[in-house]
Amino acid sequence: MRRPRSRAGTGLAAGVAAYTLWGGFPLYWPLLEPAGAVEILAHRVLWSALTMTAVVLLLGRGPQLRALVADRRKLALLGVAAAVISLNWGGYIWGVNNGRVVEASLGYFINPLVTVLMGVLVLGERLRTRQWLALGVAGLAVVVLTVDYGRPPWIALLLAFSFGTYGLAKKKADGGAVETLTVETLLLLPVAGAYVAWLTATGGAHFGAEGVAHALLFTTTGVVTAVPLVLFGVAATRVSMVGLGLLQYLAPIIQFALGVLWFGEEMPTGRWIGFGLVWLSLVLLTAEMVGHRRRQLARAAEGAAL
Repeated sequence: MRRPRSRAGTGLAAGVAAYTLWGGFPLYWPLLEPAGAVEILAHRVLWSALTMTAVVLLLGRGPQLRALVADRRKLALLGVAAAVISLNWGGYIWGVNNGRVVEASLGYFINPLVTVLMGVLVLGERLRTRQWLALGVAGLAVVVLTVDYGRPPWIALLLAFSFGTYGLAKKKADGGAVETLTVETLLLLPVAGAYVAWLTATGGAHFGAEGVAHALLFTTTGVVTAVPLVLFGVAATRVSMVGLGLLQYLAPIIQFALGVLWFGEEMPTGRWIGFGLVWLSLVLLTAEMVGHRRRQLARAAEGAAL
């Protein structure tokens, strides 16, 4: 008989699958063209709200959902999360569909660094020396990339800071991943629905105007949003935080590779130097966090032995 897979093995497989799907998004959003980024975003919200509501019902998470909605503080935080994730989703779709896949990947490479920076600025956390060094190298990378692009890498910065703010709001709301995303998409649903209705009334909608197959693709935006989230939820309960921290780099690595190898985006020398500095800062940050975690565990083991 085959032995059942361990919880850690199942979690790792789910985590790899989730981040691989997120990494493959640059191949998906162009399929919805000629619709613009805002129309695609509106449909993503609409179909995600329907899909996530179905997931909540199937998983029996109705009580948890009602508890979130009843808590005014958590609902306000999820309102903030909904606003910034709409900026994140819209910015990413626009970037991918306008030849900026590499720059979009940069946003998710620097997101861990932005998260650390927000911990200092918003939560008043104190950084260790090597963390400051990693942030300094990342800052230099942004300067180099700004010179190379001839402008700040604003798509990358939008994605990193919006997702960092989103994570902070979600952390403070302290709810399940499925329930919180359901609330967020339901909060955005009236605006998204009104925009889709306006496009349809004015003849500007591409949904249904490009054939049945194209319209069906629009309806999959909810599933595309939900599936990696559910897989991530499986991984989050079975994989260590260090493991999840390392897995998160898989998505931008795939996105970067697609931008360079599949879409053929330019990577002049200055851009390679900038990305190299970003990767160096991530190595420094990851090594510092892993080392700090090991020291904490060692001290805890010594304390238990006394």
